[in-house]
Amino acid sequence: MGARLHHFWQRFQHCFATRTRDSSLLAHDYLRAQLTIDRKRNFANIERRLSGGDGQRLQHFMSYSPWSGAAVFRQIQHEIVTTPELSEGGTLILDESADEKAGPASAGVSHQYNGRIAKVDLCRVDTCLIYANLTQRLWTMADAELFIAHKWFSAEYAQLRARVGIPPARRFATKLELGLQMIRRCQHSGIRFDVVACDSLYGRDWQFRASLHALNVVYAAQVPISTLVRVTDPRRRQPSPGADSHEVRELAHSERTRWQRIELRHSERGMLAADFALFRVWPVAYGNHTTTAEWLVIRRIGEPRQYSYTLINAAADTPPAQLYEWSTRRYFVERTFEDAKSELGWAEFAAQKYRAWEHHLALTGAALWFAAQTKLELSAAYAPDAELAAELKVVVLPALSTANLRELMRAVLPVPQLTREEARELVVKHLVSRARSTASRLGRRKQLIDTS
Repeated sequence: MGARLHHFWQRFQHCFATRTRDSSLLAHDYLRAQLTIDRKRNFANIERRLSGGDGQRLQHFMSYSPWSGAAVFRQIQHEIVTTPELSEGGTLILDESADEKAGPASAGVSHQYNGRIAKVDLCRVDTCLIYANLTQRLWTMADAELFIAHKWFSAEYAQLRARVGIPPARRFATKLELGLQMIRRCQHSGIRFDVVACDSLYGRDWQFRASLHALNVVYAAQVPISTLVRVTDPRRRQPSPGADSHEVRELAHSERTRWQRIELRHSERGMLAADFALFRVWPVAYGNHTTTAEWLVIRRIGEPRQYSYTLINAAADTPPAQLYEWSTRRYFVERTFEDAKSELGWAEFAAQKYRAWEHHLALTGAALWFAAQTKLELSAAYAPDAELAAELKVVVLPALSTANLRELMRAVLPVPQLTREEARELVVKHLVSRARSTASRLGRRKQLIDTS
């Protein structure tokens, strides 16, 4: 496992070199920390635990060194493309992840919707493109962008933009625009995927869906319950405004809707099954304009019953079983975010600089890909044992998890244990550093008072 991480780092080493220096060893330390340290993966703690440093080198590498986070994602995409086992069954999933913040001084932080707590709060939001492969039971982050709210580009925020290092060339882009940019990049890289899945934030926008359709992308886009659709072809007659239009929830609750119990696939928790209804519809866009025909898949699960509504722009002769299965692909985004936050420290990051967050996103993506690639290679080397599955009375044996992988990594790359002298020296260094930081802060405060 240690050699595997070393070879992985070697393939990414070129991403961390700049015109003046090669700081790629610090990238190795950061990846190692994400994969072995359990908590408090900040600059000081990573260096203190791995090399006895005070965090200054790592902070400079993450916050100021001009290596490209985008280059890391390009390498991940290249490796996905060149992995033969991933030639079929791929999915791209567009979603965002928010992390609450205590203050507004970090790059991109503003009052915006935080889906994790289901309310508007002070937070930072990342727009992410996940690659998942159903055939190989694999998921990873293929691209990501920090969303920056419109107010950050106002004259009022000019000083703060400069202080946190938002590039002057960066312009405001909506989450939908960022998503389209990332999907185009993945297309250009050659990643093979069957469908792009997204939630209703993206799916409710018919222009976004039209843009994906223009890219020859099949999408499975969830939509809100109030989405208007027509169930008869408007080309056969000239519809009057509002005629033959239904909210999708009306179709779900109609007595005429035919439900079918579908068993989708075996999973570790048993057979994945749900009730589905399928309609050929013509969504109604703004101004009562009707778009082209799409499939509407309604899924019903649980008690009390919950419904999800997914529009798919697949061909009219697409088998219903395929449509049902595509409508469930967003499941993998939750697995990706859970691994990134619970196991790899994605949500622990607290730096203020834009470049630091860009770098942290890229290295989190690299750690996810290392975990996914390792699990893929180990599953190929050690095929599931049918006799063991029968003995345990399961159809699908549990796959190696990211938590399992981290246990193996800690065994071969244990966090060094300090001697008494090293620990004492480290504590003294830390206390002196804190005292200097305090003196610097007090000096700046006095200067501001004297100036005023």
